[in-house]
Amino acid sequence: MVDARHGRGGGAGPAGRARAAWTRAAGVAGGGQCPSEGGAAVVTSIARQTERQLGGPRSVLVRQQRDHQELDRLVHAIDAAEGDERLDLLTDLARLVFPHAFAEESVLWPAIRRVLPEGEQLTLQIEQEHQEINELWSELEQTTPGDGRHEELWPRIVELLREDVRDEEDELLPRLQEKLGRRGLVQLGLSWEVVRRIAPTRPHPVVARRPPGNVAAALPMTVLDRSRDLLDRTARTRDGRVAQLAGGLSRAAAGVAGRLEHVPPLTEGEDPSTHSGRSDRT
Repeated sequence: MVDARHGRGGGAGPAGRARAAWTRAAGVAGGGQCPSEGGAAVVTSIARQTERQLGGPRSVLVRQQRDHQELDRLVHAIDAAEGDERLDLLTDLARLVFPHAFAEESVLWPAIRRVLPEGEQLTLQIEQEHQEINELWSELEQTTPGDGRHEELWPRIVELLREDVRDEEDELLPRLQEKLGRRGLVQLGLSWEVVRRIAPTRPHPVVARRPPGNVAAALPMTVLDRSRDLLDRTARTRDGRVAQLAGGLSRAAAGVAGRLEHVPPLTEGEDPSTHSGRSDRT
């Protein structure tokens, strides 16, 4: 498998199509910008910078990079796993991916829109990728490892996750690095980490990708998601009535979350391009 942080796929998504408009460095010793032969500024992917260049261990750039590395490890592990082990690893990946993305959409992308003239378009491209991942993962949850639809969905999800990592590490985050000093990166990193630790852990395609909708969704969805994570794991590791009860409670919580997603405050603030067709089917 190609490393999610460095592999170069076809870039089929919206951000991939826009990638040709930007110049990136092939590898530069220092962080931020450096001059190219024509005198234009060239940005350096955060994947090619040291922790010190990225602002230290508490910088939002280092925190992002750590999560991307863990994502890559989990994808490799999932590909090698089967049955309940695969389901447990998928839960671990969801608990990494969705809080990470929620913190980006709630804290990081608004900051980028404030400091970058092109921030609106750049973050919208990432939000479109996030939306597709939410849609596909919601469908993946209805499958079981080994069935045909599961095997169709998983490679596409991995492709989108890799594209998302590339767009963030090669384009979006280096441009943020150009605008913020070390102190700003650390402050943003602390805010991002706080939100990430209390964020929803499941896909919610109907919830807006931007404030105020995603902020309004945070508390109720987090409680429901993290309860479902525990109940699902209990159902897979216990027998008899305990497993049945845990599974039933998890399905009930999923039903509550599905209905709650459609409450109007939770859908407000989104760009039309990230609107889920699921919200039109209620």
